[in-house]
Amino acid sequence: MAWTTRHTRAVYDNPWISVREDEVTGPAGDGIYGVVEMRHPAVFVVALDDADRICFVEVDRYTTGRSIEVPAGGSDGEEALVAARRELREETGLVAQTWEHIGTMNALNGIAVAPEHVFLARGLSPAEDASDSQGEEGIERVLWMPFAEALRQVAAGEITDGETVAALAYAGIRLGRFA
Repeated sequence: MAWTTRHTRAVYDNPWISVREDEVTGPAGDGIYGVVEMRHPAVFVVALDDADRICFVEVDRYTTGRSIEVPAGGSDGEEALVAARRELREETGLVAQTWEHIGTMNALNGIAVAPEHVFLARGLSPAEDASDSQGEEGIERVLWMPFAEALRQVAAGEITDGETVAALAYAGIRLGRFA
């Protein structure tokens, strides 16, 4: 059965998201559906060094508290690769020689329109023009973890950010780690 939207009402709007309430007819009949829509796609970077370690950031999130995540952020209207390069540099002070788009996903697709792009970055080195924006991003530290340890922490519930888990899955598939 296809969903039918009978009426839409804007509830909230800011430069990053909009929230609307839709009167719908769906599989269960008539109802109201709240939808969050991201203004721009997000980007996620699995930065892998020559020692098979992944670069993570530890962030204190307002919504969920302490979180270990891959570098990520909004594209702010930029092309996804440009945004991924910027986010890696801003959040970790790193640049990468090679970039590969390894996946596209949708966050919280039951309540949101939030497209996301995942990149694998390799050939890492410190950025010459690294900005010190980690504090304003809420980043408490940058840490390195072997790929296998990252997967262990996902399995143990120590890495819980959904997009990070999905980005690691894309990287693992691309690198042949799950075959």
